[in-house]
Amino acid sequence: MKKIKYFIIITRPVNFAISFLSLIVAGLICNNNQLNLNIIFAAVSAAFVGSAGNIINDYFDIEIDKINRPNRILPSNKLSLKEVQIEFIVLNLAAVVLSYLINNYALIIVIFSITVIFSYSAYFKKIPLLGNILVSFFTGLAFIYGGAAVENISAAIIPAVFAFTTNLIRELIKDIEDIKGDSANNVFTFPSKFGIQKTKYLILSLTIMLMILTTIPYILEIYKIEFFLIAMSFINPLFLLMLKRLFENDELSNMKSSSRIVKVNMIIGLIAIYLGAV
Repeated sequence: MKKIKYFIIITRPVNFAISFLSLIVAGLICNNNQLNLNIIFAAVSAAFVGSAGNIINDYFDIEIDKINRPNRILPSNKLSLKEVQIEFIVLNLAAVVLSYLINNYALIIVIFSITVIFSYSAYFKKIPLLGNILVSFFTGLAFIYGGAAVENISAAIIPAVFAFTTNLIRELIKDIEDIKGDSANNVFTFPSKFGIQKTKYLILSLTIMLMILTTIPYILEIYKIEFFLIAMSFINPLFLLMLKRLFENDELSNMKSSSRIVKVNMIIGLIAIYLGAV
């Protein structure tokens, strides 16, 4: 039973749930609020790809995590490298089969995603900012995938942009968290190469841009007032709280708190987009 627990933990269940819900929301938005089997297949397959991505990222980051996160599954030897390799393959194969059952567009997106996520974990992560952009790109691609599942990609563009920007902010915060281990293992992220202060100002710029963007769908009458009210009452105030924590000091606890706030905002953003679009 402990092994099963560890196999679940390494996939990041919260991230699995966010991926699943993102696809459900994307599919409903792009399909006139009508849930169908293709949307469910897309949601499960996207969550599987994301979970497999978390596994392969931990696989390549094991030495870094021995410094930054020694209690994680691999550094603490709760699972072997061979065991997580098998889990990685099984999840990706399941995702490919499910996407094949949807349509050719879905199959292409899933195979492309698996290939690039693996390449990111093995190579691109060592390039400052590029890795962050790739991870965030796939967060946005989840919405495009939902649109592709119901053959209506255009309706997924706005949530994809929001998802990309929000995740990029969180990725940069996580890099500040990991700066010690990354530097020790010659992984040159944006903070380790350009410094924590410049990274904070980049996060500040992205956050201000995103807060301004939250007004546009309502002004252009693309989304209903529900989206605008949630954005103004919850999402943007939480972003301001995140910035306050981020700039208070460089303590790890503040970085972790800022990252959690952004993750909460991802979930609230999903709700806001759904209520504003359907």
